[in-house]
Amino acid sequence: MKKIFAYCLVSLFLFSFSSRDYVSLQAEGNYQLISSNQKTDWKSLQHRLDALENSLKFMEKKYPERMDHAAGLFRKIRKLEKRIPETDLKDEQLLKELTQDIDLLSRKILLKHPVLKGRSILFVIRHQYLPDHHNSETLFHTNETNTNNYRGGSAIKRLNLKDFSLVTLAEAKESVYRDLDVHYSGKKFLYSMRRNIKEDYHIYEMDLSSHAVKTLTRAKGVSDIDPCYLPSGQIVFSSTREPKYCMCNIHIMANLHRMEADGANITQLGKSTLFEGHSTVLPDGRILYDRWEYVDRNFGDAQGLWTVNPDGTNHQLYWGNNTSSPGGVIDARIVPNTNQVIAVMGSCHDRPWGALALIDRSKGLDGKEPVVRTWPEYARSLVSTEGSGKWDKFRKVRPRYEDPFPLDENYFLCARTLNNKTEQTGIYLIDAFGNELLLHREDALGCFDPVVVKEKKRERIIPESRKYDNSPGKFYVQNVYEGTHMSNVKKGDVKYLRVVESVEKKAWTGPAWNGQGVHRPAMNWHNFESKRVLGVAEVEEDGSTYFEVPADKYVYFQLLDKDKKMVQTMRSGISLQAGETKGCIGCHENRLQAPLLSGASRSKALRKKPQRLKLLGMQTKPEPAGFLKDIQPVLTKNCVSCHDFDKKAGKVLNLAPDKNMFFNAAYIDLRLKGMVRVIGAGPSQLQPSYTWGANKSPLTDYLEPSHYNVQLSKGEKEKIFEWLDINAPYYPYFESAYPDNPVGRSPLTHAQVKRLSELTGVNLM
Repeated sequence: MKKIFAYCLVSLFLFSFSSRDYVSLQAEGNYQLISSNQKTDWKSLQHRLDALENSLKFMEKKYPERMDHAAGLFRKIRKLEKRIPETDLKDEQLLKELTQDIDLLSRKILLKHPVLKGRSILFVIRHQYLPDHHNSETLFHTNETNTNNYRGGSAIKRLNLKDFSLVTLAEAKESVYRDLDVHYSGKKFLYSMRRNIKEDYHIYEMDLSSHAVKTLTRAKGVSDIDPCYLPSGQIVFSSTREPKYCMCNIHIMANLHRMEADGANITQLGKSTLFEGHSTVLPDGRILYDRWEYVDRNFGDAQGLWTVNPDGTNHQLYWGNNTSSPGGVIDARIVPNTNQVIAVMGSCHDRPWGALALIDRSKGLDGKEPVVRTWPEYARSLVSTEGSGKWDKFRKVRPRYEDPFPLDENYFLCARTLNNKTEQTGIYLIDAFGNELLLHREDALGCFDPVVVKEKKRERIIPESRKYDNSPGKFYVQNVYEGTHMSNVKKGDVKYLRVVESVEKKAWTGPAWNGQGVHRPAMNWHNFESKRVLGVAEVEEDGSTYFEVPADKYVYFQLLDKDKKMVQTMRSGISLQAGETKGCIGCHENRLQAPLLSGASRSKALRKKPQRLKLLGMQTKPEPAGFLKDIQPVLTKNCVSCHDFDKKAGKVLNLAPDKNMFFNAAYIDLRLKGMVRVIGAGPSQLQPSYTWGANKSPLTDYLEPSHYNVQLSKGEKEKIFEWLDINAPYYPYFESAYPDNPVGRSPLTHAQVKRLSELTGVNLM
């Protein structure tokens, strides 16, 4: 009893002392007190003070010339520590006052950061985007199916971190502002803005002194977003100017473009088949961006970080292409003076938020090891390269973060949900020591896109190397046998390299086929794509090859054996600009590996002129491949006489051309009877050589040497091998003659199918 009485006296004394300290903190900084929304108990308060102390120690060490006042701040931390009870005392008033004092001291210490001290930040207020198909689906483009998800009411504001005064730079009830980027001079900034639901996003520039606005893009029916200043004075941005749709659904996609400072001379930089966005510039002058794309793989975990030169050459994977969780790695920015980036790790089917992660690609290009830290910390446990179907695991992350802006290796601005139950976001300053300081919130709308207003050093300018004509690009492989997942391939096994185009989706239908994911229209049994084989190049004895590739085509490569059957394949894509020459060490090479000591200059292929691609078999020109067009005629000519509905062999395997509403008998039976071994919309992981395709499909065994004395021609065999290797496509084109009928393919309407089902007693759907 005496101990409790004594403790209460001490607490009363400290409380009276702390009240005076609280008033002085308010007076010194003129801070607006905002609730921290953090857990409040005695243990958590001690953790917060520990985090503040560690943060202050770091700043004192890193910025000694600017932190001569640190000693006084350390003393304030000690005073607050003495007020924390040694026992679990139930004193709600003391807990509240101490929490308030730690909030104020947090603000006082963290805002001493030299990048923030005396400066201001720009940010956007708006509604959080409504849920939609994918984290890239935030445009709600005019005339798109999700246009009505657009919600106006937005502003751009400037917050002075010295006195917390607030200035509104632009505001409109029907508009949405987004994508802020401050110029190198610190005197102007870029942003995207949509005036209302009847217009799309355009790009603007505002002078920070006069608030004068320049309109840089204005094309009707086009969305331009994510502008970013380049060191050359030009601007990179994402645009729907080449309209295309995601192959697993119906939403419009965007590619990287570039323009002059006044909006002139718009040039397309990216040709991937889906979405490219959130550009930023690396110190070496390359553009870092996030890309959603898939070739022979599922839709959900095919979103990683890539780089490209400002002229559109040298697209390269940066991180995360073969990581199964998170489903989306987006909105990355380089951390100053480090080899790390900070990015949002999110989910495929979610808004563009999730956890924040520091990624060090020197530790690897996939998986958990390169993820140095996450916010919240437990989110790192969700990173995985194993299994499939994990693309939405980050949806359960709380709180949720987005729009990271790094100050140095340990301090970051971001948007963050105010608590675990709300979607409303505020602007936070977070650090690697555990501090998360709320800088600003609005009464109703969320706060997004925080950027510091300051001068910054221009990055390196990379000279242009592309042409602006229709000349082909050139590609070389130093040694196809070098790289991962090639251990069971012997030198000499690879004779050819096949170049395949993954064709852009320019049209969609309403009704869907649900094979694996949503197809609009139905395309194939388990994959989404249309494929066009552009030809093959020969591979030299030393594993080298050098060949021409048409510019502005999104292509991938396959290694073939002497019979033109696939040995190994890419499941991602690349494009070349006119006149561009690009190469790699090998197939699925270690991207952190230096070129081979033998040197590309010694490769046999590079001693010759680049090869022109040759068409194989019965091809006369590159056309999208399809089962009915390319494969069924071979089966009808050689196989159907035995493998028909009324034949004994037909009961074992039916190869008849008869159609149902979506596919035909032969295609269905080949798949259901396991005669075709293809990967479909396969997993994110790299696959070993000889895993699938013609070398793995039982159908191939019946073609060589012959089956019941049926001899296919060399061209017929090569056509079937090729079809198996490019994932057994059925429809060659996304365009359909029956866009409103079942799965976008049936010649019968929904009403006719229903009536036919009633008459036959068979459910035809």
